[in-house]
Formats: sequence, C-alpha cells, structure tokens
Amino acid sequence: MIDKKLAKNLHTIILNEYENTEGIVILKAGEIVFEEYFGNTNRKSKLHIASVTKSILSALIGIAVEKGYIKSTEETVMKYFPEYNFISPNGVRENVTIQNLLTMTAPYSFDDWNEPLEALCTSPDWIKFSLQEMGQNGEIGTFKYSTAGAHLLSAILTRVAGKSTREFANEFLFTQIGIDRINEYPMSSYGYDDLFGKKVKGWVHDPNNITTGGWGLTLTVREMARFGQLYLNNGFWNGKQIVPPEWIAQSIKPNLNHYGYMWWLFENDGLHAFAAMGDGGNTICCIPQKALVVAVASHFIPNAKDRWMLIKDHILPTIC
Repeated sequence: MIDKKLAKNLHTIILNEYENTEGIVILKAGEIVFEEYFGNTNRKSKLHIASVTKSILSALIGIAVEKGYIKSTEETVMKYFPEYNFISPNGVRENVTIQNLLTMTAPYSFDDWNEPLEALCTSPDWIKFSLQEMGQNGEIGTFKYSTAGAHLLSAILTRVAGKSTREFANEFLFTQIGIDRINEYPMSSYGYDDLFGKKVKGWVHDPNNITTGGWGLTLTVREMARFGQLYLNNGFWNGKQIVPPEWIAQSIKPNLNHYGYMWWLFENDGLHAFAAMGDGGNTICCIPQKALVVAVASHFIPNAKDRWMLIKDHILPTIC
C-alpha cells in the first residue's frame, strides 16, 4: 500500500509540478491504492486521452489478427486500399506493412515529431492523405512517430471487420472488461475543439466516418487503469482471454527504439515498464514486477512534464 504521508506528498507534487493533471488512479495487484481528482473532474468524468488511444488500437489489431480478420502483420498496407493506386516516387509505399505501422517504422517525408497533423485534419480524405505521406520519402524501418499511420490501422480494421473501430472496440474489448460502451460522436464540424479540445466526446471520427486511430477517445481514469490491468493480466479478464497473450508479449518486447506495438518501453533500476502515452501527460503505465498500473489523465498544455518522471521519482518509491 501507499504510505499516507507519501500520498499527501504526491498530492502536493502533482499540484506544483504536474498542474494540468485531471485525475490519477494507481492499482496494485488489481486493487485501487491511490485515487485523486483535480479541478471539476471526478471518477465518472470522461476525458480525452489523446495518443493513449494508439495503445488501445494496438490491442484491437491484436484481437482482429487472432479472429482472422487480418491474416498477418506482415501483410502490406496497400493491399487494403486497392482504389488508391498511385505509385510512390521512391517505390517504398508498396512494401510498407501493418507491422511497420504498429512499430512506427513506416517511411514519411516529415522531420521526426513534426508530422503535418493540421494538414491531415483539414483534408477531405484522411486515408488518401496518409497514404500519400507514407510514400513520399524516408526509409522503411526507421522510427518516425506518426498519427496518420495509426489512422490507417483504424481504416484497415474498419474494412476487414465491416464495422467502425469504435463498434469493434465496444464488442470485443470495452464491454468485455467492464468499460462503458463508447457512443457515437455526432460531429458536425472539424475544428480544433471538435477534434482535440473541449467538445471531444465518445470517439472522434474523420469526415468519412473512420474512427481516429491516433487520438480522440474519451475514458474515465478508472477505465484507463482497467485497460492497463488487462495487459498486466496477460490479456485475460475474469478468466476469459480478451487480447492474445502472444500479442501482448510482442507488443512490449524490448527493442532499440524503446517502442513496441504502440507502447513506449522504459527501464528503471531493473524494473521494466510499458506505457501508453499521449499529449499533455495522459498515461497508462504498467510495471509487471510491481503488479502496478498508474493511469493519469490530463488536459493539454504545451510542453507538459513527462509523467514517467512522476512515476519513477515519486510513485515507485512509495509502493511496498
């Protein structure tokens, strides 16, 4: 359990150093050992979890592979979009695989961390835009973080399953582990607040009703923690397999990029951690050796302080 005095110190540290935090839930062996909310947020508040969405999408792709909707992660991306038959100038687009999208090793022309997200969101066809960006420049195998690539995975899932990623998640993931069904978000416009800001609810979709793969999902902090616990449980919930264990093992397998199947990988004093991370400090961090899940929801601010530092320096030392 967390020491009460240290828990009080954690409260102060969050207020002083991580001031945009909306809520935090810590699970130890599946039980809540610390929970606190800030501002007007409470345990029922649905919050935009930003790029944490990508790790949930990864789980959905794993489920789809096991169910046979997707034969292999080695399949090429363009196979799923035959109507987009433009040829890449450097001949690489045709060889990009689902595996490359999952591991952020698809080729793009933009400088790392400078993806033209605004151009994507103002495009009438996000799939076309994403595919064109994927083949303009760069080398297959080089790490380059891409939200457009995650959107292509959502589009692939939609095509093979015959339903939206949101609906697929409700059926095969969320309702299976006690997370409320995610309702459709009836978007009437595609401004910043509709896509990223205060208006976001449910799960955002593009102008062609493809659920966003890289962001746009709203969950409570407890639901975030519940998803993390599913991964600590090796994909099982109440004795029922939800996510294939072998998919989880591959998703968090150490590598030189410190990035698995849309999970960030960390190490601290011999402890191995994997985390879903999003802008503003949204995090689901899992530390198997401590049977620990830390879920943090935050509203967006520029240059938010890294939540891994909060976990490493202030949470781990409090866990017995």
